[in-house]
Amino acid sequence: MSLKSNKKAIGESHSKLILVGEHAVVYGKPAIAMPFPLKVRATVKESKGPIKFKSSLYRGYIYEMPNEMRGIEECIKETLNYLNKPIRDLHITIDSLIPIGRGLGSSAAISITIVRSLFSFYRQKLSKDILFSLVTVAETYAHGNPSGLDMIASSSEYPIWFKKGKESMTIKIREPFHIVVADTGRTGNTRRAVTNVKKRYDLEKSNIQKSLAKIERIADESKYALVNGDNNLLGKLMNLNQQELINLGVSDDNLNKLINVAINAGALGAKLTGGGLGGCIIALGRDLEHSKVVADELVKSGVEKSWYFSTENERLYVSLND
Repeated sequence: MSLKSNKKAIGESHSKLILVGEHAVVYGKPAIAMPFPLKVRATVKESKGPIKFKSSLYRGYIYEMPNEMRGIEECIKETLNYLNKPIRDLHITIDSLIPIGRGLGSSAAISITIVRSLFSFYRQKLSKDILFSLVTVAETYAHGNPSGLDMIASSSEYPIWFKKGKESMTIKIREPFHIVVADTGRTGNTRRAVTNVKKRYDLEKSNIQKSLAKIERIADESKYALVNGDNNLLGKLMNLNQQELINLGVSDDNLNKLINVAINAGALGAKLTGGGLGGCIIALGRDLEHSKVVADELVKSGVEKSWYFSTENERLYVSLND
């Protein structure tokens, strides 16, 4: 979505959740992801001189950005080069509700908003292929060898079926479902988690291949559950996926504890989402009222924040740790 005026341009995007399939997707297996209605907005205005950048993480010229934000700098430069515009005379402001490093696709969402806002500012049409090509620049800096899942999910308004190197497909769900997301407050590290799985794959190839094959079957059955509105089955499959993520070595005691809190509160299923080793967990509620119960229990257990929502609309509810 892009909004335009005579003096500025705005690009928007949202975060994402992985329902099933994280890490296995790196090895060519399918994953299912969905939009999570935490928003990010980029505003571009004219400003003479070197490009200025303002966000909660950094404020200053883009050429002085810290190393961990270099992907954003390169994405801005690559986009302006594509548009054949000078790399100067702009002020870019990022307003994001997406916590960084929680497996929610913050880097992809921010890059999407920047590309959209720059194309809007210069009144140029933006195709999906060009958007993904430019966002990949930032994602490569952030994750090394990104699967592409984050940027596709963060630019989609519906759950998607994703397989690396293949065209993603929208999944038409038969019945709404209700998701709880709990932020552990601990920054995950997708690059390190992916590296750890690769090391384990090299040491225990047969064992890890079995886990990856199980996750592939879980993704297939989860797609069936969504298409047929079988939320009970979806919850069971989420639980099974979590067991395989434990086997891959990307879950930990804190994540496992929170998942048990959600299950004990009656969640139909629960698992980590994203890279693991910190970040967020997700749980499947029976309805919106029950999702609030699960979210409140997770907050009581010590998480920083818990959100819950229904796929029927974009309204997001929050439980806070006071």
